[in-house]
Amino acid sequence: MEAVGFHTFEFSHAKGQHILKNPMIVKAIVEKSAIRPTDIVLEIGPGTGNLTIPLLEKAKKVIAIEIDPRMVAEITKRVRATPYAHNFEVICADFLKTELPYFDICVSNIPYQISSPLVFKLLSHRPLFRCAVLMFQREFAMRLIARPGNELYCRLSANTQLLARVDHLLKVGKNNFRPPPKVESSVVRIEPRNPIPDINFTEWDGFLRICFNRKNKTLGAIFKQKTVVETLENNYKKSREADGIIEEDTENFKEKLVRILTESAMSDVRANKMDTDDFLAALTAFGKEGIRFN
Repeated sequence: MEAVGFHTFEFSHAKGQHILKNPMIVKAIVEKSAIRPTDIVLEIGPGTGNLTIPLLEKAKKVIAIEIDPRMVAEITKRVRATPYAHNFEVICADFLKTELPYFDICVSNIPYQISSPLVFKLLSHRPLFRCAVLMFQREFAMRLIARPGNELYCRLSANTQLLARVDHLLKVGKNNFRPPPKVESSVVRIEPRNPIPDINFTEWDGFLRICFNRKNKTLGAIFKQKTVVETLENNYKKSREADGIIEEDTENFKEKLVRILTESAMSDVRANKMDTDDFLAALTAFGKEGIRFN
């Protein structure tokens, strides 16, 4: 990891986004992105275009998505004054509500308030892109990369690491902003896994919601809780009805959950120590017995 110690950004109170000002930071981000001359680059929230121009110098094309019409007008005017106007496209829209175009790589200084939905929208995009280099609030970035056993390891960590490899690239302290915000920032690289895991993500996330609701407890303790047992039993009955299974299941449902965890050697493990392979193994064990989490 590299620490960066320059005055770098201005904070836009209207949009909650930072505008890159220091060319050394811009250069570092572009270099870390390893853009190829054949790449189509997606930029989210380009603002006035301080990152956009260096991206255009490296890429075949840059497609920017900007929600503010004023910024669209400004960046369009700025790019027109460069030799790269024919390689640039700007879409005036809300990123979270827009169908994304094809792109090879995403490089952006994003609005922090949409960090989580932005990450998962990118990771759900098809065809898969090569990587994304993104600026986040430091704590959010640390949660993305946190490994089992780390105090920041959470459902966000496990969900992201199921779908991608995440690496920390640059630290940007709050004294590098003008005016200084209340948070530190970081740049991370997100590389989608290829091939992607062949699972039902809704089931996966439902399972993780239960596990991380009490992440310091053992799974054995979590799956004995009354609300968990009742919810899963209700799902179980509905699933069996949907599958046309009419014979009665005589096994006590709470005992069924305990048995599954015991037989899969998962009863004494805790969510904060489980990696994605552990979660997949437990989810598979439940799935074989018809337990659903969606």
